[in-house]
Amino acid sequence: MIKSMTGYGKAVASLPKGNLTIEIRTLNGKTCDINLKSSLLPRDKDLLFRQIITQSLQRGTIDVLLTWESNETSAGKTINKDVVRSYYTQLEEICNENYVLQNAQRDAMMMLAAMRLPDVVDASRTEIMTDEDWPAVEKALQECLEAVNDYRAKEGDILYKDVTSRVDIILGLYDEVEKYEYQRIEATREKLLKALEDLHQKVDENRFEQEMVYYLEKLDINEEKVRLRQHCKYFMETIDGDPMPGKKLGFIIQEMGREINTTGSKANFAPIQQLVVQMKDHLEKCREQSMNIL
Repeated sequence: MIKSMTGYGKAVASLPKGNLTIEIRTLNGKTCDINLKSSLLPRDKDLLFRQIITQSLQRGTIDVLLTWESNETSAGKTINKDVVRSYYTQLEEICNENYVLQNAQRDAMMMLAAMRLPDVVDASRTEIMTDEDWPAVEKALQECLEAVNDYRAKEGDILYKDVTSRVDIILGLYDEVEKYEYQRIEATREKLLKALEDLHQKVDENRFEQEMVYYLEKLDINEEKVRLRQHCKYFMETIDGDPMPGKKLGFIIQEMGREINTTGSKANFAPIQQLVVQMKDHLEKCREQSMNIL
């Protein structure tokens, strides 16, 4: 069964220092495009993390979100006292030189300003995950990916029913075209005969019939009919037999469109052209849906 490229999954890795939540959202894309930017993941694990995602999801635009929730015992953050002292000393020198504020008010303002400067608080985020924690993180990642693939499978089932039903409709509409074949030929013949009558010219009936046959052969859509049905059959074989048929289905739909367009240009008969418009509408919706098939 086919899969959609739209999916969502979430899992939590319980680590000694807290919980690491992994969320993955996927949309359609021509390649595997992973958007992962987080300081929570050690650099030496980043590439492995991406490889696991690629192997599981194969293709699509993939957004990965990592969030960290510390345990109560490890929630406290450390103040870098040396950094604060350095900032305070520099601020004090500036205030003394410019006679900004005095005494307690000045001290309070300098301390507040120092505490807001960079690197004062050490959250130790780069240390939340150790090598010993990796098995739990990898397990959570696999659980998240499994949820994404389950979601994709459910969406794929909906896509399958939609596109296959539209292919059946297209074939049914082409069967309707066949019902108008005799009327189209007769209408063309009458149109040509009327044109000759308006010219008030006598013609050789045998030669006229030969020219009529030649003209109607150019308007014959039997080849288009055969090719379209073959393309529809190949479409069904591909969607049923290929685990990731998305790109191939796009090419098949392109060929189906070519046969339908040729039928419309050759038809020269309003009822058939109306059926062609309906076929184009269903084929365009198939094309849109196929872009989201893995």
